[in-house]
Amino acid sequence: MTSAPARRDEPVSLSAALASFDELWSPRIVTSVNDYDVRVAKVEGEHVWHVHDHTDEFFLVLEGELSIALREPAGERTVVLPKGSVCTVPRGTEHKPYAPAGASILLFEPTGTLTVGDRHDEIPAHVDATTGHALD
Repeated sequence: MTSAPARRDEPVSLSAALASFDELWSPRIVTSVNDYDVRVAKVEGEHVWHVHDHTDEFFLVLEGELSIALREPAGERTVVLPKGSVCTVPRGTEHKPYAPAGASILLFEPTGTLTVGDRHDEIPAHVDATTGHALD
């Protein structure tokens, strides 16, 4: 299910938005800005290696700690984002987010962007391949 967010001119509590669902790796659209969705997600364990060919991907850690493995021309490396940290994965960079102890994150990406990118490994059952869900 993909749907538009609630009215953009009304406040949205991120903690209330996160409390409204339990599914992991299944983002909810909390608002939009121009042609971009602002999504929140609960994550735990590993996502999937994937690439967004035409857009960067912005991460903000709201709770917990998120790691992002990156495959770059110079080799593979991992960035660790504690609570309150942001990171932008450049378009065309293969990456795999993971959170062994769980985390809550905010994502900012163009409306219609798939959570598994344009190219990806096989999608495990615990990862929701979606363009985002409306808040309940």
